[in-house]
Amino acid sequence: MNLPLLDDSHALQSLIIELLSRKCGCESLLKNEPCEGVRSSSVMLLLGRKVVGPSGTREICLILNKRSRRVRQAGDLCCPGGTMEGPLDLQLARLLTLPGSPLTRWPHWRHLRVHSPEEAELLSQLLATGLREGWEEMRLAPLGLRFLGPLPSQCLLAFRRVIHPMVGWVSWQKRFFPSWEVEKIVWIPLRSLLDESRYARYHLYVPPELEKRFNRRTQDYHCFVHPDGGTRELLWGATFRIVTNLVNLLFGFRPPPLNSLPLISGVLDEGYVYGRDHETGIGGKRDRGR
Repeated sequence: MNLPLLDDSHALQSLIIELLSRKCGCESLLKNEPCEGVRSSSVMLLLGRKVVGPSGTREICLILNKRSRRVRQAGDLCCPGGTMEGPLDLQLARLLTLPGSPLTRWPHWRHLRVHSPEEAELLSQLLATGLREGWEEMRLAPLGLRFLGPLPSQCLLAFRRVIHPMVGWVSWQKRFFPSWEVEKIVWIPLRSLLDESRYARYHLYVPPELEKRFNRRTQDYHCFVHPDGGTRELLWGATFRIVTNLVNLLFGFRPPPLNSLPLISGVLDEGYVYGRDHETGIGGKRDRGR
């Protein structure tokens, strides 16, 4: 396990760029046979430094959003992102091909554009979607971001969606401004994801009216428990898989076996699936996080 990376942000970024190009490659952008016919989404898996804990140590952290009660899957931790929006994201994607953008500063962009133009075009659109949604949700500054590469996609059959994660490093932005979609910004030290004691088994009960959608009555998931300002936040589902995929690539770490973990119970109800805040008329924003 390469723990010195946790104290060297430049070495960490260089390794991520190398691994996502060499091990994952951009072929994952186009090979989604199990997800044919579903909508495509893009999310930004953000990393950056922040002072955490009483010691005042600046740690490399994941930067996630906690979804507000005014959207579906309320309370979940997720990466900023959303569904591709045709003409707008196409225009933004063209801007990303100009010199000095996060995409053209990515070391593998020129090679991809010359040798795999179809993948390069899709990558520019997905990154444009992720950056636009990041700005809308949390005022993520696109020009202050260093693009590190794409992770393999995640297929969400229950929500008929395929998610393409784009990894980015937030170099200078220290404050974010959550929109109505986001309850708060959550910083999780990357180091804590290597602590086996922080993992649990999330046991979800599915009520009868949702059984057909999820094909089961109960289901157990891996989750990561993060204490944040006196509350306990759970990272699970697609975002958990995206995050632990990156952690495994960097450190060779995998969560403990599911049946060995302590149990946390929850209910996957209609409010979670369709939105809880029906009175506002805003619930039902497009799904992203799971």
